[in-house]
Amino acid sequence: MSGAGIRAVNRLTARWAWTVSADDGTVFSAAGVWPLLAFLADGAAGQARAELSEALGVPADVAAAAARQLLAEMASVTGLDAALGLWTQQSLRLRDDWRAGLPAGTYGTFGDDLITAQERLDAWAAERTGGLVERMPLKLTRDAQVVLASALSLRTTWRQPFTEIPLRPEHGPWRGRTLLGLFRRSVRPDRVGVAATPDGHVTALTVPGDNGIDIHLVLGEEGMTPGQVITAGVGLAERTLPVTEGGRLPLGHVGPGLHVEQRPSASPEPLALHVRTVAYEVRADHDLLADPPLFGLPTTPHAHFPGISDTPLTIGAARQSAVAQFSAKGFRAGTVTAVAAIPGSAPPQLPHTTTVLTLTYDRPFAFLTTTRSPRLLLTSGWVTAPTPYPAMHLTPASTP
Repeated sequence: MSGAGIRAVNRLTARWAWTVSADDGTVFSAAGVWPLLAFLADGAAGQARAELSEALGVPADVAAAAARQLLAEMASVTGLDAALGLWTQQSLRLRDDWRAGLPAGTYGTFGDDLITAQERLDAWAAERTGGLVERMPLKLTRDAQVVLASALSLRTTWRQPFTEIPLRPEHGPWRGRTLLGLFRRSVRPDRVGVAATPDGHVTALTVPGDNGIDIHLVLGEEGMTPGQVITAGVGLAERTLPVTEGGRLPLGHVGPGLHVEQRPSASPEPLALHVRTVAYEVRADHDLLADPPLFGLPTTPHAHFPGISDTPLTIGAARQSAVAQFSAKGFRAGTVTAVAAIPGSAPPQLPHTTTVLTLTYDRPFAFLTTTRSPRLLLTSGWVTAPTPYPAMHLTPASTP
């Protein structure tokens, strides 16, 4: 995928971050949404085509080709599986040129037996994500004509595993809890860095996997919003935001959660990086129609996709289900995104009305998952409820 295409996906990640609430942990994948928007744009007309193109960040004329390339390149990364699925009502006829633009082997149909059809869609979601996402994020209805879905599944093992420890925060929202902490000592201070943004400083840690996938943990100053911290994380992942690496930081408190000091040692030792973080599992469901302008999705009942079918179609539902797991040994994530088209009516004579919703809340820390080269953002999220430390394993011993 071209650099411009990757930047378009990453920009959608940053825009989506500004709609995330800080009340609960979450995970989302712009890389799972982007191909669906691209194929919809390829079959859209009028204002809907223009709005989808704006949300995509690329012209609608090249969107389908870019989506095919994105899916193919993601599927070529070890530990990353990407799939597209298309199902239509048996009586619906698709335009041959639009269907030909989809990857091979993606097409199926469903009839009036919606229970059996739903079971097939749920099984597809579970199979394509290794069981992380157990069902399709939307339910088939009698008026459903088209279901277009994407699935992403990624897994990586740490090159250097963490050690599980009980972690007892003394301050902040996790104070008084005993969490499943993760500790690791490294001689690679370049894995951590501090960056200044217009909204405050952030500290970022890169945890490399063994297969070309990296996880970035980003901690912002107190008071920074989710959008500010994830936007900084996007800049760090893309290497467009200047960062001071750990080996060039001075002594003292040098960034959020990061302190540099000198300690006595019995022998000469290289600069070391001690990392304490938490294990977590985050699950989230997203209604993409809760903020249609973000994704360029039309919600009026009028027909918007004459390039897909002669049958008038509009968007009836668009949802994403996502899961992310961070442990001592590695990281796993799965997302399934689905859009359902239903019958539409004749197009209106007036342009659509656009409503913009922006929500900003604080979070303990963010995570972003990228391919190592090129730097394509796969999943992003916020951790507010880390895994508790198992009570049966608690001992009075001190932690590292």
